Amino acid sequence: MTSRTGTTLPLVPAAAFVLVWSSGYISGPAAVDAAGPFSVLGWRFVLAALLAAGLAVALRRPTRMDRDTLRRVAAVGFVMNAVQFGLMYVAFDLGLGATLASLLHALSPVLTALLAAAILGERVSPLQVAGFAIGVVGVLLVLGADLGHAGGPVAVLVGCLSMLTLSLGTLGQRWIGAQPDLLWSAAVQFAVSAPPLLALGWITEGVWPVTDTRQAVVSVLYLAVVNSIVGLVLLAVLVLRGGSGAAASLFFLSPPVTAVLAWLVLDETLSPTQLVGLVVAVVGVGAATRTRRTPVPVPASQQDPQDPVGTQ
Repeated sequence: MTSRTGTTLPLVPAAAFVLVWSSGYISGPAAVDAAGPFSVLGWRFVLAALLAAGLAVALRRPTRMDRDTLRRVAAVGFVMNAVQFGLMYVAFDLGLGATLASLLHALSPVLTALLAAAILGERVSPLQVAGFAIGVVGVLLVLGADLGHAGGPVAVLVGCLSMLTLSLGTLGQRWIGAQPDLLWSAAVQFAVSAPPLLALGWITEGVWPVTDTRQAVVSVLYLAVVNSIVGLVLLAVLVLRGGSGAAASLFFLSPPVTAVLAWLVLDETLSPTQLVGLVVAVVGVGAATRTRRTPVPVPASQQDPQDPVGTQ
């Protein structure tokens, strides 16, 4: 598999990464269907932090991180994990569909470029503006005139806020400055995100907000092990092979792959108009980000200032 930059990507890790990234939009709704969204995320990040730290110790990864860098990594991780995922999982709980959630996050890299132009005075190309507009048109086609199938206006609004938070947090990546170890950085970011989510879950959802124990346990384990850790490792492999922009051509496969997974697992279906909207959105985002060097979400320690961050 070859990216637009001409870098050849290893086929198996590339395909696995697309599948893992897309599956996050399936495991998330499955988890909140069985337990409260804040509690689910809190449990996920506790387990993910332990796994990331354990893997870092096992691999003898360097722990060098000064206090200032640690504080910045933690702050960015809180925004990108606790806030961004917290909003999206609330949207899932309200009924937001997996495909629409994936589409909203796919728009985030382009929105990041536009925000950088508006806030920081960075240059933005006409193709980026046009691509974002086309992407929005595609999302509107998927939404249709009736928002009931998407969970209602509140669910859509919260999903959009998640997208905005992802873009704003992405702009904050340059604030970190240093490049701490990938696994230790992830462990810190997971660890700082868990306590506030657990506390919020206890306050708003109760001590044990579980309606289906088996599904909740399986979903949380999948989220922590596969989406948080395996996805991180796969992305690291792709970055090692081709740099932080190597997976650019893969990112835009997520919405259609998510749509297929949602149909198979969650029984979500799209009308012909919505399918057209899905294609339009993917084409628009793909065109808008084609001029950018690194539009794919990568971990904070290997981040381009305009790249989204986090795991699914």
